[in-house]
Amino acid sequence: AATAPGKKITARLKRTLPVRGPQAPTLSELMRWYCLNTNTHGCRRIVVSRGRLRRLLWILLTLSAVALILWQCAELLMNYYSASVSVTVQFQKLPFPAVTICNINPYKYSAMKEYLSELDKETKKALETFYGFSEGKSKVRRSVDEQNSTGGDFFQQIPLLKVEDFARTVTDLYSGQKRKIEGSVFHKDSSIVNSGDSNDIIGFQLCDANNSSECALYTFSSGVNAIQEWYKLHYMNIMAQIPLETKEKLSYSADDLLLTCFFDGLSCDKRHFTRFHHPLHGNCYTFNSGENGTILSTSTGGSEYGLQVVLYIDEADYNPFLVTSTGAKIIVHDQNEYPFIEDIGTEIETAAATSIGMHFTRSRKLSKPYSDCTETGADIPVENLYNKSYSLQICLHSCFQKAMVDSCGCAQYAQPLPAGAEYCNYKKNPNWMYCYYRLHEKFVKEQLGCQQICKDACSFKEWALTTSIAQWPSTVSEDWMLRVLSWDKGQKLNKKLNKTDLANLMVFYKDLNERFISENPANTLVILLSNFGGQLGLWMSCSVVCVIEIVEVFFIDSLSIVMRRQWQKAKKWWNDRKGAGPGRPPQASHVERQGLDNPICIDEDLPTFNTALRLPLPQDSPLPRTPPPNYSTLRLEAAFTEQLPDTLELGQH
Repeated sequence: AATAPGKKITARLKRTLPVRGPQAPTLSELMRWYCLNTNTHGCRRIVVSRGRLRRLLWILLTLSAVALILWQCAELLMNYYSASVSVTVQFQKLPFPAVTICNINPYKYSAMKEYLSELDKETKKALETFYGFSEGKSKVRRSVDEQNSTGGDFFQQIPLLKVEDFARTVTDLYSGQKRKIEGSVFHKDSSIVNSGDSNDIIGFQLCDANNSSECALYTFSSGVNAIQEWYKLHYMNIMAQIPLETKEKLSYSADDLLLTCFFDGLSCDKRHFTRFHHPLHGNCYTFNSGENGTILSTSTGGSEYGLQVVLYIDEADYNPFLVTSTGAKIIVHDQNEYPFIEDIGTEIETAAATSIGMHFTRSRKLSKPYSDCTETGADIPVENLYNKSYSLQICLHSCFQKAMVDSCGCAQYAQPLPAGAEYCNYKKNPNWMYCYYRLHEKFVKEQLGCQQICKDACSFKEWALTTSIAQWPSTVSEDWMLRVLSWDKGQKLNKKLNKTDLANLMVFYKDLNERFISENPANTLVILLSNFGGQLGLWMSCSVVCVIEIVEVFFIDSLSIVMRRQWQKAKKWWNDRKGAGPGRPPQASHVERQGLDNPICIDEDLPTFNTALRLPLPQDSPLPRTPPPNYSTLRLEAAFTEQLPDTLELGQH
């Protein structure tokens, strides 16, 4: 019982003494302790400085340093995901690219007349009706039976129309009567209409087969464009119904297209070319396709060591409505790439020698997080319909074709067929034209989602082309060259060649410099951490340990203090509510009764005298009194029989 008051005093001291460090009871005391003990000099100067002005200056300097650190570190993080471009030039033997050559006219017109007779008849009728054009010959007669015709009823459903003054009044090609039209008007070429005495324009109307009120009128600023677009629309309908084997026979063979061939100074022939059938360009032929496992290369630059071919164009057998230019189209590409002739093909002029010099460049970009490119296209949710290596164009065309099949129920003729689909034609899919134009409009406006899904390839090869043209053959050599080429053609051609039927093509490396463009990370992780350390040391004289200290104090300890105070408040509230009752006197709180168990008083050091003087007086108990001394202890006992020596002198005084 004698020790109970001592323990009580110790408990009171524990509750009253200020607790510093991570166990401080308040955030202000924690921050003061941190500023006095941290290695960052600015924070310490805020606490120890005397005078408000000096303290305010140190606060501003410290906050400015923190802001600069955050800014510089953000710049470092953004630069970390940047890349530097390096260009490497190598001089070596280069692989020769694949060269795909197509006649601009996809099919021989003489062989296609039986399939196009009805369409040509309607086209000539439109020219005569709207423009008064007549060839001065008899009407085009049908060369096949009615079962092989293209279906005149459908031409009547989608005829050419003359639109007068944008007044929604059109003149029908068949009936010649004027009528009002409903629906939207789309101008396909430009907003500028022909400037002339008449503002009449040509177009055609497409309607939803399931809802006749849903119609769209497509107009063109030029009658040439309108007739060609209308002709191609029906042309694709017809070609979609012809088997592939038949179309290959209707197009040009290698013997028809190629007259002479040289590569690297040596003669070559059609065995070095691979046939490739394009839906819009017919039979095309690829030189050095690599299908046999061998890719040709060249060790010398210059026109004499490249590919030289003379092409037979046969202008007289061109379709007059499908194509309006004469010549050939070529594209230089890698053996694993699909040749998009219609997108990036280069046109070759007849009666001319076209020289194409090449520079070879290989490029490689960094993938995520440096750029939004794809390595192989496996991460793109679009099926590759071309069976070639991934490219942005392949992805876009495949995405549109997939959307075409899903929305219209059939595939567009100019692109490969997805599995289980078939090409659109008006017999099986009468609504496909309206659906196609609506879908293509969304695709151009980037509303279909293909541009958002498809990404650039991270690595690709590119041949930069430089084209020059010279007259060929020359006037003085024209006669003998045409005679010799006609003899080379032999019995396959029963007429003398004309120079407008020929095109001379040369494709070669201008030099053997291979340029390799690559992206490299501008910063590595080591450089990033070093830059962080430099910024922290420059502005705050701080290190990694200092950063850990900041994280511990400002996040872990601060959160712990807040949670602990909230817990104590909740606990006190619960004890008060539990202890409060009718007729019960107020009791001391749990914290006051359990002072030794207070989590803020885990320090076992004894209180100092100065801190003990700061103890508050209790309000609900009397002041502790010192007990009176036991006077019996002052009595001299018999045990002290002798006087100690050191007290003798004192006793004499």
